[in-house]
Amino acid sequence: MQADRPLDGITVLEIGTTIAGPYATRILLQLGAEVVKVENARGGDPFRHVAGPRIGDAPAVFRLLNGGKGSIAADFSDPADVAAVRRLALEEADVVLQNMRPGAADRLGLGAEALRAANPRLIYCNVGAFGTEGPLSQLPGYDPLMQAFGGIVATTGTEAAPARVGVSLVDMGTAMWAGIAIASALRRREVDGVGATVDVALFETTLALMGIPLANYEAAGLVPERTGLRGPIVVPNRDFTTADGLLVVTIVSDAQFQRLAEAFERPDLATDPRFATAVARHENEAELVHEMNAILATRPRAEWTRLLDAADVPNSPVHMLPEVAAHPQTEASGLLRQTEDPAARLVGLPLRFDGARPDGDGPTPALGADSARLDPYRE
Repeated sequence: MQADRPLDGITVLEIGTTIAGPYATRILLQLGAEVVKVENARGGDPFRHVAGPRIGDAPAVFRLLNGGKGSIAADFSDPADVAAVRRLALEEADVVLQNMRPGAADRLGLGAEALRAANPRLIYCNVGAFGTEGPLSQLPGYDPLMQAFGGIVATTGTEAAPARVGVSLVDMGTAMWAGIAIASALRRREVDGVGATVDVALFETTLALMGIPLANYEAAGLVPERTGLRGPIVVPNRDFTTADGLLVVTIVSDAQFQRLAEAFERPDLATDPRFATAVARHENEAELVHEMNAILATRPRAEWTRLLDAADVPNSPVHMLPEVAAHPQTEASGLLRQTEDPAARLVGLPLRFDGARPDGDGPTPALGADSARLDPYRE
């Protein structure tokens, strides 16, 4: 175990399933907290049973989200089990996090109001769908639904068809907000000795992610178009076709564009009135894209990447996932950590403390492996 991690000595009780809640507590786990996952005895977290690749006896996605946690199997229809979970939370937990359906924790006597009344030092985190207020606050929700509801899908994809973001952006973003809020509440508790009720929601995370489009809409009624790999604000900022693949080039200053023109061996582009300034490039984007595609099509992607990197021109090849996994930069980051399966690595936390990454987590807990922890709290 890595010594002196920020959350060493903190105990977290997770009553969570799927992605957002478990990923939030995974962050806390890798920062040093002990995380005990309370699962429904009738099958546990549904992600124990999803299809797809496996690491050991568990789906890879479940192993990623829950490795290293303890697991208590509790029957939430049994008052004795619920009472034991409640006493465990009050006696041992610094943090309780739950993402049950709206109102379920309160009906069981495991909600924030009841637990914090009994233990004011407790930090309680609700991970919800639409938040605590509003006409939809009692509805459940999932990442793809929120991407659709909150406008991400409408701004992603091409003119021909919208698309969802291909990763669980809203779930994992909500988890990160939960981690930030919980760590902040723990710090405040050190000062005043009082816990907090933390609320995060998938929809609210979606609104935050849509902050720039919403700012433009609120300021000028501007509705973003779906433009594929073409980005907003600056030009060029999109994909281009090389001799053997796609390359994204993003230019944010005139100096960068001058260096691009030099790398192209076309210094005339930098002095062409159509392209010499940011405003001119924006007004004449179609002509510039035509020029750049003609130039970039003459050489392979890797050669252009080398030339543009040397010229200090921001660019990136459009990598497929195997290229990302095998890239020397990925290896050098140390972010892919070996699991108990020699053939499988998982991504750790993308941060360092004093130059060192937090240790990994641990193997997947068997459902109910730590249920004996409830025994002292049973009547």
